[in-house]
Amino acid sequence: MSVPNDLYYAKTHEWLRIDDAAATVGITDFAQNQLSDVTFVELPDVGREVEEGDEVAVVESVKAASDIYAPVAGTIVEVNSDLEDSPEMINTSPYDTGWLFKIELRKEEDVDNLMSAEEYSELCDEE
Repeated sequence: MSVPNDLYYAKTHEWLRIDDAAATVGITDFAQNQLSDVTFVELPDVGREVEEGDEVAVVESVKAASDIYAPVAGTIVEVNSDLEDSPEMINTSPYDTGWLFKIELRKEEDVDNLMSAEEYSELCDEE
């Protein structure tokens, strides 16, 4: 299981990468592995205001559908439209081409509520 050290993690298995003006969000390697083969992704609308913990997207696989939650509060500023035609990118590259959406953080201190790679790895070991 891959858990990059430069990301922040939510207990609900989303990751967050801080970029310049926004943060990129996706699901973790652990989550995509649990889902198995991803077949469909419902992405949020650009411009949508979300609160930390809001359901913002859905990832469907051959096994199940899983809600994706906003790891921080903010505004959705971009979605990965490539996933509409190639949802399997979540399986093959969850931390690179398989990202879901970008969010402009309302408060940078929201990141303090997320886990480090080490903390997230410990959480996954318990599941």
